[in-house]
Amino acid sequence: MTRAVVIGATGQIGRVAVGALARDGWEVTALSRGGGRDEAWPDGVRSARVDRADDLALAAAVGEGCDVLVDVVAYGPEHARQLTGLAGRVGSAVVISSVSVYEDDEGRTFDTQTEPDGFPRYPVPVAEGQLTITPGGSSYSSRKAGLERELLAAADRLPATVLRAGAVHGPHCLTPRELYFVKRNLDGRTRRVLAFGGGSRFHPVSVHNIAELVRLAAARPGARVLNAVDPDAPTVAEIARAIDAVMGADTETVLVDGPVPAPGVGDTPWTVPHPVVCDMTAAERELGYRAVTEYAGTLPETIAWIERRLADGDWRQAYPKMFAAYGDLFDYAAEDTWLEGRGG
Repeated sequence: MTRAVVIGATGQIGRVAVGALARDGWEVTALSRGGGRDEAWPDGVRSARVDRADDLALAAAVGEGCDVLVDVVAYGPEHARQLTGLAGRVGSAVVISSVSVYEDDEGRTFDTQTEPDGFPRYPVPVAEGQLTITPGGSSYSSRKAGLERELLAAADRLPATVLRAGAVHGPHCLTPRELYFVKRNLDGRTRRVLAFGGGSRFHPVSVHNIAELVRLAAARPGARVLNAVDPDAPTVAEIARAIDAVMGADTETVLVDGPVPAPGVGDTPWTVPHPVVCDMTAAERELGYRAVTEYAGTLPETIAWIERRLADGDWRQAYPKMFAAYGDLFDYAAEDTWLEGRGG
C-alpha cells in the first residue's frame, strides 16, 4: 500500500478525491483546517487538522514522506514553493489549477473581460499548449499561472501533474453556478431571460471527473499540465433545461440575441460572449483517462445539496461567496420590468 496526503480534504474537490484514492488502495491522510471527515470515506482514511499556511504543521503532517501529495487549495507561487520545499519527502504532486490561466492570441484573458471587447476568443477546443497569462499577484488567474510556473520549474525535484479545472460542479461548492436556476425554480419563476441566445458555453467539470484524474495521475507520476473538464460542454440553455428536468419545472425561455439587455437581466454565472471549451485529448493519451460522468449525470446530487442549503434561510447567507462574486443574481423586479417593456 502507498501513502497519499491530500491538502484541502474537506472541500468540494478534496472530499471526492480522498474517497477515490482510498478506494483505489492508497493509505490516505486527509488534511483540512477543521480536521473533519466525510461520511462517505472508507474507515482507513486518517484525518488531521492542518492549516496549509503553517509550513511546519504541513511538514509534520507529511512526516517521513508520502508517495503523492494532492493539493486542491493551492492558489499562488508561494504554495508551489511550499510544496517543492517538501521535495525530498514527496514522490510526486497533483495540484489543481484553473482554465482561467489561458490567454488568447490577442492577449485577452479572464482579467480583461470587463474591458471593451476584452473577453478572450479562445480556439474551440482549447488545448494545453495555448498561451497563458503572465504570472503575478494581482488576480486569481495570474496567481494560478505563477503556481504553475513554479511547479514546472521544479519538475526535476518534484514531478507535478497540474490539472486546469473548468467550472467545477458538485455538492459542497461555495459558489455553485447551478444556484441561479435552482433558486429561480424554487421561487416559482416561470420565465427566464438568457443573453447571447442562450448559447454561452463555459466548460464544466464534475468533482467526480476531477477525482478520477487525481487517481490516475497519482498512479502515474510525471511533470505535466492537463485540462480537467467534463466530456460535454452544454450551453447555458441546455444547462437550464437539464436543471428543470431534475426539478420537474416548466419554464419559458426568452432569448436575447446579444449581450445582457439590462443590469440583472439575462446574466447567469455561465454567460460569456465567446465559448470556453477545453480539449481532453492529452489526459486521455497520458493517463488513459475516461470520464466517469457527464454534466447532467450528477445534477441530482448537486441540486439536492443546494436545496438543503437554501432551506436554512436567505441565499446570501447560505452562499456569501456567491453573492460577493456575482452580486444580486435574483433581481426579479428588473427582469419583470424589462419583460413588460418588450410586451410581456
